[in-house]
Amino acid sequence: MLNVKNLSFSYTKTPILKDVSFTVAPGENLAIIGESGSGKSTLLKLLYGAYDLDFGNIHWKDDEILGPKYNLVVGYPFMKYVAQEFDLMPFISVEETIGKFLSNFFPKEKKERTAELLEVVELTNFSKTKVKTLSGGQKQRVALARALAKQPEIILLDEPFSHIDNFQKRSLRRNVFKYLKDKHVTCIVATHDRDDVLGFADRMILLNNQNIEANGTPEVLYRNPKTPLIASFFGEYNMINEKIIYAHQLKIVEVSEFKATVIKSFFKGHFYSIEAWLGSEKIFFEHPVQLEKGEVVFLKIDDLSRYN
Repeated sequence: MLNVKNLSFSYTKTPILKDVSFTVAPGENLAIIGESGSGKSTLLKLLYGAYDLDFGNIHWKDDEILGPKYNLVVGYPFMKYVAQEFDLMPFISVEETIGKFLSNFFPKEKKERTAELLEVVELTNFSKTKVKTLSGGQKQRVALARALAKQPEIILLDEPFSHIDNFQKRSLRRNVFKYLKDKHVTCIVATHDRDDVLGFADRMILLNNQNIEANGTPEVLYRNPKTPLIASFFGEYNMINEKIIYAHQLKIVEVSEFKATVIKSFFKGHFYSIEAWLGSEKIFFEHPVQLEKGEVVFLKIDDLSRYN
């Protein structure tokens, strides 16, 4: 497994990460979440060996992951890292890029592997296209396929779908994470997008204040958010009587202790997000239909025991 023990790192005198420890099992999908500047990308680079640790150690199985002080070439053959800034050769085709590091001694296997990965990232129709003519989202998909080509044991993904539009992101996400599970590839993905986590991650860690604030399955952390920062990752929430209440937990009833006045309704597709005053505090709740500004409603916290 990947074993990170007491990791600390700083670019200057101010620590970015301090005394960080966690493990990742072979084939596991771990999501790293946190606010901008929390150290998500830095942690991935440390796991890859791009920087030297100030303190602590990282091991993948029997191999210690070391930085530039110890390795002339950064990285390890069993690990691939896909950064937000993908470095591709512009004047070769998509299929040539994906197959570039596959052996030419086995042309049939190389062709089959390239075709398989083109299908995973949904670029089969662009196999002969020069990389320079692709969109940012298409280039990101090529970078993903290229990283998977040599069948790494562990892959590090930094915001892997950030350049891909919503029309293709959902199916691509399903394809990539299913492929990784099927091939038993350990995946660590740094993301700000909860859709990269829910339904795919086996576990997630939340970075905050230089350390790990939470470590658990997405379902456990969602149903039992210990801090507002955890709850904010999953959606709109409120603080009511010092408890974290998700917007969807509040339901309109005929009468209750919670009397709210509507400020505005926001269309969200199959529901409206309603902004309202509850006393002197602004809250949000969900409702099937639009409510008018100034309308007074009573709210009930729906089945709180299921969530907290």
